[in-house]
Amino acid sequence: MMQQLQDQVALITGADSGIGQATAIAFAQAGADIVICYHTDKDGAKETLAAVEQAGRRGIVIQADVSENQQVENLFAQAVREFSQLHILVNNAAAPGAKKNVADMEPAEFEKTIRTNLFGPFYFARLFIRHRQQQGGKGKIINVSSIHEEVVSAGTADYCASKGGLRNLTRTLALELAESGINVNNIAPGMIMTPMNQSAVDNPEERREKEQRIPMKRAGQPEEIAKLALFLASADSDYVTGSTYVMDGGFMRMVAQGA
Repeated sequence: MMQQLQDQVALITGADSGIGQATAIAFAQAGADIVICYHTDKDGAKETLAAVEQAGRRGIVIQADVSENQQVENLFAQAVREFSQLHILVNNAAAPGAKKNVADMEPAEFEKTIRTNLFGPFYFARLFIRHRQQQGGKGKIINVSSIHEEVVSAGTADYCASKGGLRNLTRTLALELAESGINVNNIAPGMIMTPMNQSAVDNPEERREKEQRIPMKRAGQPEEIAKLALFLASADSDYVTGSTYVMDGGFMRMVAQGA
């Protein structure tokens, strides 16, 4: 792989599994050092670290709950102490939501999803922006949302609201930061084989049933999202900001056809 990110440093949340882990590995193979942020899966984070080091790059593992501002500030400060500069931020960590109708959802459940999926990226973005502006500007922010920023269903109000909010946070930041040379873009995955879709990973019959709704008749792989993230992190995307890239095998086009 070309060294598109040679000697840059990327902070990736939720880098212990799925899209975050695949992105960390792809970035390391492209020449970047990695700050591996995880919440509970320490073993997964160690697996990511081993893969980063196998690619010949340096990584550090830091635990944090991204919904808690003080923990985010502590993590960010530690990352800067270790590497001096951070060049890329990938806001990937997310909670799946309470999976309840609004009438049955407790305020604390709604708040937990919003704090993780929307406040978390906000906390990291504000610190990253200040850091990059102190370094003279430039940098890349990549937010990982979901097709559910646009496609909604009953029983997912907290999750869909958080992802819709993340899309508009991305767009607003792109306008605020354009003159600073900080690009802000959004990836909206469809069905990807990650722990977020663990039931489909574990149950081939469920997976096949869900895949029939996708025009390409298959789920995506984390490595496919990572390739797009690599483009958005590299100089190849320097004139791209405020955009959402949907990777869903055509699912949203199928939804658009209606009944």
